[in-house]
Amino acid sequence: MVSERRQLINLAYRLLGSLADAEDVVQETYARWYAMSRQRQEAVESPGAWLTTVASRVCLDLLGSARARRERYVGAWIPEPLPDRTEWIDGRPGGTAADPADPADRVTLDESINMAFLVVLESMTPAERVAFVLHDVFRYPFAEVAEIVGRTPAACRQLATSARRRIRDSRAPEAPATPTAQQAGIVRDFKLAWEAKDIDALIGLLAPDATAVTDSGGLAAAVLRPVEGRERIARYAVDIVEMVPSMTILERTVNGQPGLVAQQDGVTVTVLAFDVAGDRITHIWAVRNPEKLRPWTVGQQP
Repeated sequence: MVSERRQLINLAYRLLGSLADAEDVVQETYARWYAMSRQRQEAVESPGAWLTTVASRVCLDLLGSARARRERYVGAWIPEPLPDRTEWIDGRPGGTAADPADPADRVTLDESINMAFLVVLESMTPAERVAFVLHDVFRYPFAEVAEIVGRTPAACRQLATSARRRIRDSRAPEAPATPTAQQAGIVRDFKLAWEAKDIDALIGLLAPDATAVTDSGGLAAAVLRPVEGRERIARYAVDIVEMVPSMTILERTVNGQPGLVAQQDGVTVTVLAFDVAGDRITHIWAVRNPEKLRPWTVGQQP
């Protein structure tokens, strides 16, 4: 049973966008399993499938209430960033087969944790998100997705189709996919220009319509509205460095992609994820909410 934990965390994080919530879901799922009698447990044909079903339904319930909570959230809400050591990208569900009638161009597990992808997932309805993640990411056939979501297989297929449309619409069609090594070089150049307070260099690395969003939850200093346009973003970045001259900027993997981490006195205070299209940065997501940075601060000394 414990061997299923990684897969459940994999699934719940993608469904909820929060590592803390994902761990709570997995704990609740195991609690329900161990609350059953031995006879009921032995009657379960596939414990792994049972755990996945329960965890998915708990996530579905949480997603339904999350929108109301996030409407009360101070400022923008960004999915919780995963540090490199807490990425779970190799789990695969056992005993399931992909529906042969479905398109083959599904996302992979490592693609499904990048910040741009998770932000699009946030725009989906709870049912769309669950159907899409279970089927397109974790390869569950629609017959099984239907049992979990409580809808017909045809309805779940339509949910996944709608979700895919959202994913396609979020991508810049004219920009080719940027190789990870090139992304890393662009993010590194951004770091160097940021440290040097070189506004012109920063502007040159940003797309004209770039957007920067900061998530503080009202618990850290931050601009509550998105900063739009490369000139405004560049000047805002330089202002931060000038206000906090002791800040250290480090290159780190954030949700499986090149990112940056800002530290003060050795403690992580900001995690930045980037979306790169072609050779320009199109989106920056900066997480400053200390509650979302706990996985990054474990073992750090203030």
